[in-house]
Amino acid sequence: MKWTELIVFTLLFGVVTVLGFVAARWQAGSTLDHLDEWGLGGRKFGSWITWFLIGGDVYTAYTFVAVPALMFSAGAAGFFALPYTVILYPLAFMPLLRIWSVSRSHGYVTPADFVRGRYGSRALALLVAITGIVATMPYIALQLVGLEAVLRTLGLNGSGVVGHLPLLIAFVILAVYTYQSGLRAPALIAFVKDILVYVVIIVAVVYLPIKLGGWSSIFGAAEAKFAATPAPGDGILLNANNQLQYATLALGSALALFLYPHSLTGVLASRGRKVIKRNMTALPAYSLLLGLLALLGFVAIAAGTAPITNRATGNPDTNTIIPNLFEQQFPSWFAGIAFAAIGIGALVPAAIMSIAAANLWTRNVYKEFIHQRATPKEEARQAKLASLVVKFGAVAFVLFIDPQFSIDLQLIGGVMILQTLPAVAIALYTRWFHIWGLISGWVVGMGWGMLILFNIPSADGKRAHFGASALKLGELNVFGWHPFGGSTVQIYVGFVALVANLVVAVVVTALARRFRVFNGTDQTNPADYHVDEDDKKLRAIAAH
Repeated sequence: MKWTELIVFTLLFGVVTVLGFVAARWQAGSTLDHLDEWGLGGRKFGSWITWFLIGGDVYTAYTFVAVPALMFSAGAAGFFALPYTVILYPLAFMPLLRIWSVSRSHGYVTPADFVRGRYGSRALALLVAITGIVATMPYIALQLVGLEAVLRTLGLNGSGVVGHLPLLIAFVILAVYTYQSGLRAPALIAFVKDILVYVVIIVAVVYLPIKLGGWSSIFGAAEAKFAATPAPGDGILLNANNQLQYATLALGSALALFLYPHSLTGVLASRGRKVIKRNMTALPAYSLLLGLLALLGFVAIAAGTAPITNRATGNPDTNTIIPNLFEQQFPSWFAGIAFAAIGIGALVPAAIMSIAAANLWTRNVYKEFIHQRATPKEEARQAKLASLVVKFGAVAFVLFIDPQFSIDLQLIGGVMILQTLPAVAIALYTRWFHIWGLISGWVVGMGWGMLILFNIPSADGKRAHFGASALKLGELNVFGWHPFGGSTVQIYVGFVALVANLVVAVVVTALARRFRVFNGTDQTNPADYHVDEDDKKLRAIAAH
């Protein structure tokens, strides 16, 4: 047991817990019994709060633990996270402005709300809502994986349910203050989380290279490791087989990120379009941080860091690489601060994700199909309860599924959420697609994507199904036809599934338009996509 680190970690975790409960009265509106207030923080967060909130939401414990761990294990392929965050903000800039405006005009809380209003289709909105909820669950589980990696490094590495007890305690605390304070809790805590992360990473990338002989020595150690243990795709440089997979994974991840309901929740909680513009220009600062953070995977190789064995499974846990690096290379008190940064970095996005999933359940399943006359107070109560269910559903992922498998599930989540791009992102600009085209495209993209993933084994041979998100082009099968027969070049499955989705959506839309099939009723108008906070006709906050 690392007592000094544990004490520092516990003290900082205690500060965060207090902030979580205090947040209920921070910038409080007239009531928290409304989704505008509980689920979106009153829709009034300014530039600084939004910057910390979205940063805390997008750059998760998984980012801080798994990306450098992937660099440690596979090399350059793990660096895909950097170009994907570089191209993300230019791609998302204009669509986010439009979805903020139309959502503020009509009181939309979720992306499925927008789809319901844009197409007047309960079925299409339900598909978007279910996709968002299911894709978010393993993402929350990954935050637990990051937090458990820290707890395991601290010495809390037992087997069975007892080994998970510290994690359960942490998430009970998270569940209680999120239930009470809503989105304000992670928004306030994000200040602490991001400041800690910046301090820890800046110190690490300055101090560790000096201690280990400089970056040339670090890259040399990484190159020597991969040369000594050759494996397909591993190395400090990409090869001919994984370059396409790298590019499509970066592009697919960028397209997917702001389709996730928790990412849109942070955007919809902001005060106005100017706030979003400032954030889309300032948030790339996190990409610089991410690039430095990823390189710590190579630093761990040079330092001779090894993963800690998970006593529950008996296997080395690669997610402990970075926590173990800090524990070995820094004084105990600073390692404790680093552990707190990672641990709190798990709580902030987990809270936002659970709130976003709860909003989807409440607005697009419960109110739409179960209790259509639910009052705003009843909606808020339902969302609070749903957020508890979502959190403990994520805990169940970690308790009953191999954590390494839950990481693969996150990649599956990315394939899934990409299938909502035509109905959500493209619909912000055009209503050309027909409802049945969008539904048909979703069914084909989702079905084919899951089928491909099901048939991909893991590289270590331990799993026959859902083993990776990279498909060899030679194995691409279109009704028995292999268009790239024999090719070993890999591609991201989500990209393949999205192309199939779009092709089917276009064909079915053309047919539906040819036969003049009714395409629902659009409740929005062009002006709705450009309103800002100073519009005199703007819908009041928390108005039913």
